[in-house]
Amino acid sequence: MGRLTGKVAIVTGGASNPGLGYETAVTLGREGAKVVVTDIDTAGAEACAAKIRASGGEAIALHQDVTSEDGWKAVVATTVKTWGRLDVLVNNAGIAVLKPLEELSLADWNRQISVNLTSVFLGCKYAAAPMRAAGGGSIVNISSVLGLIGLPNGAAYGAAKGGVRLMGKSIAADLGKDQIRCNSVHPGVIWTGMQEQARGGNRAAADEAARAMPLGYVGEPSDIANCVLYLASDESRYVTGAEFTVDAGMTAV
Repeated sequence: MGRLTGKVAIVTGGASNPGLGYETAVTLGREGAKVVVTDIDTAGAEACAAKIRASGGEAIALHQDVTSEDGWKAVVATTVKTWGRLDVLVNNAGIAVLKPLEELSLADWNRQISVNLTSVFLGCKYAAAPMRAAGGGSIVNISSVLGLIGLPNGAAYGAAKGGVRLMGKSIAADLGKDQIRCNSVHPGVIWTGMQEQARGGNRAAADEAARAMPLGYVGEPSDIANCVLYLASDESRYVTGAEFTVDAGMTAV
């Protein structure tokens, strides 16, 4: 029996491979969860769901623009209609708008906040009722080390990711009475499609940055997925309102 047998999970932003959402969805599926993989890239989400099914799991893919309130209502409704419940929500979908402050337009700012922060609010809001009906649940919000510390070019991204962290603490306080937990995960330098794009495909630059960290190497999507798995499972039943930093010690020095 897997660690998530009997649970139903939604994972947003599951199309990109290698990616945190993709790896998380596959990991939750491997541990017995029925997984709804969502993304604006429907084909990529379906490829992730197909991998879960090929390994003997259960998964469906749905198109989702996470900035759409109606879209969230539809995804949650389809999840409950398909499997009768919702136990786990992983708010992973995101973009990185990284620009010097004076080059950052208001449109850039609004887009970053909408995709990385407002979407998380919507997901938590609409997951609450079916989780309450299921007797509780676990919300895992993917933030970033930039939600904890400041780095150059990160004003909009850091504001959004810092907001995810603090909003999650309030949500934990709001929903704890219903046995709904809410925690955040803060990845460091993880080699994903987003990291590759941010570094212009230069893995050597990521490796160089990682050498300054206590563990000294770039992380893999599985490092984040395994943390999410713990938070999604009943092993973390007494954990809420917390942040989990998975960053090779980057923020410790």
